[in-house]
Amino acid sequence: MAGSGRTKRLTQKQIAELAGVSQATVSLVLSGRTDTTMRISESTRQRVLDLLQETAYAADPAARMLAGQSNNLLGVFTYEPAFPYESADFYVPLLTGVESAAEDLGADLLVFTSAPVLEGKRRLLQPGTRLRLADGCVLLGREMDKDELRELVELDYPFVAVGRRDGDERIPYVGVDYATAVADLTRRALALGHRRFLYLRLPFQAESTQDRLAGFLEALASSGEAVAHDVVESSSASQAIAAIEDAAPTVVLIEDPAQVAAVGDVLERTGVGVPDGMSVIALSGRDNGSAGGRDVTRLVAPRTELGAAAVKLLWKLINEPGTVSEAERRVMLDCQIAAGSTLASPRRS
Repeated sequence: MAGSGRTKRLTQKQIAELAGVSQATVSLVLSGRTDTTMRISESTRQRVLDLLQETAYAADPAARMLAGQSNNLLGVFTYEPAFPYESADFYVPLLTGVESAAEDLGADLLVFTSAPVLEGKRRLLQPGTRLRLADGCVLLGREMDKDELRELVELDYPFVAVGRRDGDERIPYVGVDYATAVADLTRRALALGHRRFLYLRLPFQAESTQDRLAGFLEALASSGEAVAHDVVESSSASQAIAAIEDAAPTVVLIEDPAQVAAVGDVLERTGVGVPDGMSVIALSGRDNGSAGGRDVTRLVAPRTELGAAAVKLLWKLINEPGTVSEAERRVMLDCQIAAGSTLASPRRS
């Protein structure tokens, strides 16, 4: 087998010739099948296995799938670009968790990047998809195509969505409990004496956005206090600043991390000050942030743990599907809070 240059990939026929057996015997050894009338002695099986290992032979993934065998290959698909610079803070911890868990399980990752963009959104289930090369797939993205998720369920294809998903109760996911964390932050603001709230939400219908808002409204409704609040969709820093000027809150909760820094800069520049003139809370779920150079009071989503938990659940759905309980199929992880320095008692007039 020694020689210079790149080694040519051997075929099953060549493996069979080297082992002195039929190609059918090699195929059976590769498939791992034992439910066959063709008897293979243990010595013959071991001779083939040793030769396969010696030649670093790798069975065609599609052929293994057709034979009902696992490739130990896990897919990763994102419904929005994962690698632009502005997405790094969101996706890098997630993908770090995905990679680490896959490594621990001895699995390889296949990132599906050829999915077409239709009507401004990526689609996974299209003609020519290579989805079946992977044993299962981890799905990432703020908003996912609900029809595709239902179709994956109907196809009985193993997958796990990252983030809570409404709709079909058969959809497996690992999400973050944003509602409880946002409610906790809102109660902290109430306890400090805030009674004029502004909530700046992203213009999306994603479940994570809905959960954050639900936690905020629940905390206000259960407080028993007379509280003024405005909820405004904000897709830019200029919209955020305009909403703050109109509402004149004592505390503003901001979902878009890019707007947090911009708002902090404007408040400092105009002499309002953070938190002396106005408190700022970041709901982005990211583990860092700044507002006027200050350590922001914020949510800290366990993104690395989220990615790892999704891979572990997917692995179990692939290899032990009958043992996965309903509770294990839909998991919510706790969201932490970084106290920061941008939430304080409102300045009294």
